[in-house]
Amino acid sequence: MNTTNNSPDFFEKIFHNTPVGDYWHNSPRIVHVLLILVVAFAVHLVIWGIHAISAWILKKSQDKKNPLGFVTGKPKFVTFTQLLVSAVSFAIYFMAAGLILVVVFHLSDTVLKTYLSSAAVIGLALSFGLQGLVQDVVTGVTLILSSAIDVGDIVDLSGVIGRVEVIGLRFTKVINFYNQEIFVPNRNIANVARFPRDGLFAYADIQISRQFDQEKVTQLIREVSLGVWAQFGAIIVAEPQIGPVQPADPGGWNFVRVQFKIWPGQTLIESAFRPQLVAAMKTIDPNYSDWMVPVTYRAVASTRDKAALSKEGMLAKGSNTQAVAANLDKSPAAQPAHAVTTLPAQ
Repeated sequence: MNTTNNSPDFFEKIFHNTPVGDYWHNSPRIVHVLLILVVAFAVHLVIWGIHAISAWILKKSQDKKNPLGFVTGKPKFVTFTQLLVSAVSFAIYFMAAGLILVVVFHLSDTVLKTYLSSAAVIGLALSFGLQGLVQDVVTGVTLILSSAIDVGDIVDLSGVIGRVEVIGLRFTKVINFYNQEIFVPNRNIANVARFPRDGLFAYADIQISRQFDQEKVTQLIREVSLGVWAQFGAIIVAEPQIGPVQPADPGGWNFVRVQFKIWPGQTLIESAFRPQLVAAMKTIDPNYSDWMVPVTYRAVASTRDKAALSKEGMLAKGSNTQAVAANLDKSPAAQPAHAVTTLPAQ
């Protein structure tokens, strides 16, 4: 029984007058099918290898850029290349299936074109049936290609606050303050708010009456500030910086400004530091009240704060004033210097 066959027009056009064409023409259909599968798998393997190597190189370079090791997730480029690999792999095997149908059933290239064009119809039908998935993927690709967020950013994604670990095609993975892994569907991300990577500045302005010993009051403020930092080091991410005594003229009182760097979304300064400080201040002034310690939040330290800290060096013992000024400059200039003030009920 003759196992050979006349090649379809499609393959005749591709391999015409070539050694490959002669081999193809004289080989059985089972060999044709195996060759198509082998070529498809080989191309898929090469694409996967390139993706794996590029992801490994990128992850190594990302680790070097982040010596603190807080970025454990995948960079956006890795996710984007995964999308490309998946799309190309699907196209390869879809094409291979069409070629196998042509070989097995001796179909013409016109039928193959019809088969390939059916992919558009199938994709349209799937897009209607899987609208949520399509929205996730479209939003995910938008986040990957844009500079809205990146891996390692501390963000507020429509009410979810945490550090971005993975920007995927369906979900964005965020680690919150409680070390919980939160997977936010991309279609639910309506607003993106980015915080400075090294924390948010919180300022407590402690009002001081001029009739009391200013040095004694400043020392008391220092002790309370460092005590709260020692107790809540996971929320207050840097040593509190205590400024000098400043006049509030023509108001007639003085104040000391304490700068904290905290994890975004936390209210520890109002709930822990202010009550502790007010209780301590009552030992000096029994009439001292909560309203005398307003708390404000800003993304960037003001020029006045930098100048005061650099001039006086009123920090915890052993601190370096220049290092403090450098820390104040770490906040990205692109971040707006917005402020939110909270005052206790009087």
